[in-house]
Formats: sequence, C-alpha cells, structure tokens
Amino acid sequence: MSLCQRLFAAAAIAAVVVVSPASGQTLRYANQGELKSLDPYTLNESTTHAHLGQIYEGLIARDKDLRIVPALAESWETPEPTRWRFHLRHGVKFQNGDPFTADDVVFSADRVRANGSNLLTYVAPDVKVVKVDDYTVDFILTKPNPILPSLWNTWYIMDKKWCEEHNAVAPTPAAATTPSYASLHANGTGPFMIESHQPGVKTVFKVNPNWWGKPEHNLKEIVFTPIANEATRVAALLTGEVDIIEPVPLQDIQRVNASGTAQVLTAPEIRTIFLGMDQSRDELLYSNVKGKNPFKDVRVREAFYKAIDVEAIKTRVMRGMSTPSALMIAPQLYALSKDFTRPKYDPEAAKKLLSDAGYPNGFELTMDCPNDRYVNDAAICQAVVGMLARIGVKVDLNAQPKQLYFAKVLKPGGYKTSFYLLGWTPGTLDSHNVMHDIMGCRNDPKDPSRGESNLGGYCNKEFDKLTDEVLQETDMAKRDQLIKQAFEIAIKDYAYIPLHQQALAWGVSKKLKVVQRADNQVLPYWMVKQEE
Repeated sequence: MSLCQRLFAAAAIAAVVVVSPASGQTLRYANQGELKSLDPYTLNESTTHAHLGQIYEGLIARDKDLRIVPALAESWETPEPTRWRFHLRHGVKFQNGDPFTADDVVFSADRVRANGSNLLTYVAPDVKVVKVDDYTVDFILTKPNPILPSLWNTWYIMDKKWCEEHNAVAPTPAAATTPSYASLHANGTGPFMIESHQPGVKTVFKVNPNWWGKPEHNLKEIVFTPIANEATRVAALLTGEVDIIEPVPLQDIQRVNASGTAQVLTAPEIRTIFLGMDQSRDELLYSNVKGKNPFKDVRVREAFYKAIDVEAIKTRVMRGMSTPSALMIAPQLYALSKDFTRPKYDPEAAKKLLSDAGYPNGFELTMDCPNDRYVNDAAICQAVVGMLARIGVKVDLNAQPKQLYFAKVLKPGGYKTSFYLLGWTPGTLDSHNVMHDIMGCRNDPKDPSRGESNLGGYCNKEFDKLTDEVLQETDMAKRDQLIKQAFEIAIKDYAYIPLHQQALAWGVSKKLKVVQRADNQVLPYWMVKQEE
C-alpha cells in the first residue's frame, strides 16, 4: 500500500443508528470539557477542532472514514516536488457575506504560524504561500513533503477582512487572560454559525443558510453545554435533556445500554495517552530536588516507566476499555507496531534504578493532569501517584480543567510542568506527526515548529534526523524501517511513558443517528434526529 493510500484510508470506525429524518431539529450535546475560545488557532485539541469545525472549514476535509476529501480547495497537485498548487472553490462566502478568496488562505497561513498560535506545525515557517490568482494558491517548500495537506482538515481558513476589521489579526494564545474578538465571535464558511457563546457555559449554533455544501443533517440548531459532573451528564442523557454525551463514564455504560432510551457507542480510538517528564530544565520547577533535574538521568526515567502498571490501569481504572501501548502511536497507524513490546512492570527494579541514580529515598514533585479532557484522566493520574509512591516518589497531583491545564503546560504558557499526562491523536494519522510535534527537539533554528507540543523538552538529534528522513521517504517499506529506528532510539532513552489507547464511549439517544470516527470528533453536521 502506498503512503497516500495508507494516509487517505486510515482505519476509522463508523457507528450508525438508523432513524428516519425530519427537518429542523434541535441537537443538545454535552461534553465533560468546556468550549472557551472560538479562535481556531488557540488550541490544537480534537474536541475544540470538532466544535469549531461546525463553523470553519479547511482547504481539505476528512470523510466518515477519515479519508482526505476536497473542501475549500476543489483540487490540488504538485507541479514539482517542492510546490503544491491548490485550486480554490468558487462562490463560497463567509457567514457575514465576505467572499472567500486566495487572500484569506495567504492570511490564514501567516496567522496560524504567528506567535500565540497553538497550530504552528500546520504550515512550516519556511513555506512560502503565494497567491497565483483569486482562486489559486501555491505552497512553495524548501524540501519535498508528500503528506503536506494531511493536517489541514483542522487548519481552518479565516476571513482576512473580518480579522483586520476587528483587531483579530494575531491569534489568541491559550494563556490569554483577556478574550479577543475572535475568541468570542466567529465568521467561517461552514454549515453552522454562532448564535451565542458564553465561554464555559453554553454555546448555541444555528444553520448557515448560505453554506456552499449539501447538508447531511436535519438540524436547525446545536446547543452545546459542558457538564463536568459524570452523574449529572449521564442523568441528562437518560432523562432526554440532551441527545448525546461524550464521554460516558465507564462505570455507567451498562446502565445507559439498559435504559431503553439511549445506548453507548464504543470503538477503538487512535489517541495515545502518555506521561511526559521535563528533561530540559537544569532544575525542575516543581520538586524538592534543588540544583539539578532528576529526569536528565535516564535511570530515573526508566524507574518511572517500570513503576507504572498499565495492566492495573486497564483493569481497575479503565474497566478493560483501553489497549496498553509500547509506542507513542496507535497500532492501527503503524504497520510495524507489532515488533515492539513494552518493558515489564517491575517496581523492585525501579527502586534500584532510583537508588543507583542517587535517590534511595525517592524525591517529591508535582504532576499536572487535566480532569475533563480524556477518559478517566484524573483517575489515571491518581493511580500513577499511588504507583510511584511504592518506589518512594511523592507526587503532588495538580488536576484541573483542561482550559487551565493547557494554558499552563503548552508553549504559550511556557511549558510550566515537571511531570504530566497528555493525549495525542496524530492529525496526519501518521507516525511523522508524533515524531515531529511531540518527540522532536524544541527550539530548532532550522525548524522552529518542531517539538511544539513536546512539553518535557526531550531532545535527541539522531531521532530528529530520522524524523526528517521519514517525511521525505515515499517508499513505504523503507519509511517504516526509518520510523522503527527512531522509535527504538526513543525507547532506549525512556523519552516518554506511553500508557494506552483509550476507547470511544459516546452516549447517544436512540432518536439520533451519528457517525463515530476513530479520531473521537463529535460532528453534528452528520447527525440526523427523529422528529420530537
């Protein structure tokens, strides 16, 4: 299978509940996390992308099986290996009536890689974006990139004129304390528009009557309400207050399925949940060890790795609904993943490693964790705290809502973390994305976007060299071997502690037809609801 075929036909699971359509329905949706900023460049996070993907669109999209399909670009080609040409869709208007043209693409390319954006890797800094005419744009590269557009389903194009009129030319950082106009308002080309937005409270979407596409939903509006409390969220589904919730608490799956009014759609997800360690600072920000950084010693990183019992997390925390991982990418997305096995849980060996590294009594540090982003995220972190206590490491858990968590640990917040839990779905559905964005060296002068989401600052130049070779290699067998070599380096370094791929768990009213993709994006523009 070729690289393009593998990327375009990446595994996805579509779960469908058959109902008869009716027009003009209201969809009520609840998620455990909040929607704060409407600026599409504030947060590179799947749930936020899904929300904003109702309003905004990219040059390309992904279909129900995650294959790349045209969106604001009707077609594209590579006249030469270092030039991609995109032909834009004619007759498209933003929701305020402004016409969509090449000027908006050039502007969005500049904005997405400006200071404050959390999507810096989407368009590399050395890429020149050139307007050929009003409906043609060239992306001129310094080296070939055969998977260039694979991330762009969530690189949403913004209206240049609207941004300039509302002082929103600069992206809104995740750590911003004052909301910008673009974080409170939206003006896209997508199938829905913002009717009202109360950050963190409620957001109402209404149909865009002038959308260029053909609707595949029967909705007149979407009412999104964050419900952090698990019991309240489930009760809202079972009483009919909401039509769909994500996620369903694992302990409530059986109850929802037995309700007669709703069901839980479960499937494998391609997101990998992992632990990271600050390996860059000379002294940890949050630790009782002063004058040095324990994580700079590979023995300490190995000790943490071997102290974590992923099978116990699977059975006790995830109730069997996780797949322990040896790699930082889901097995569905890398053909040679079967060649890797995870080092065994071994707390006695972990204690010896800590002692050998000069910490016979362990040490103290703080762990950052979201409590409303991933399935049982805070509970996973609590389990990790207990496991590390057994080897003498005292962990102070700082679990908080994702908006506060991301504002602290991401690049705009200064990577302020010593030890953390994060989840990652590679937007390209390919190993290169995690190798470049999560595992690549930060502050690379030749590639400033490398390692943007590498919160712990792991850095191995040989790993980066292989990452660059992977990007340009089109022979699949050779490419897989290069990826294997890189992952072997990271494993030897104990660069990260992969935990598992979580399972999808959506609670859905039996009156609702949905598409459940393996990237866990809840997308109302494909939902059909029975008449109430």
